[in-house]
Amino acid sequence: MASVNKVILIGNLGQAPDVRVTNSGMKIAEISIATSSFYKKDNQRIEKTQWHTVTLWGRLAEVVEQYTTKGSSVYVEGRLEHEKWQDQNGTTRYTTKIVAETVQLLDKRTR
Repeated sequence: MASVNKVILIGNLGQAPDVRVTNSGMKIAEISIATSSFYKKDNQRIEKTQWHTVTLWGRLAEVVEQYTTKGSSVYVEGRLEHEKWQDQNGTTRYTTKIVAETVQLLDKRTR
């Protein structure tokens, strides 16, 4: 049976990309994307913001490093990955992130 692991996000960067280089010379970028939804409570419009960590490899990392900054609008397609790790105190922690497969820059100045 086939399966699907696909995430699509449209949002804004919360900060400039964090770019690193592997020992083999490949770039890796991490970006934090905010998405918002709205609902009404007691006749008031409430905004709920979710933050998503996205990892980009190779050419995608180079593109976001060169053309995005805090506040940039982006469209990202990718897949979910879950990581299990231990902090300094030995406590088991879990992280969910998105590994990007496609990125489109939505700001007019970057097209």
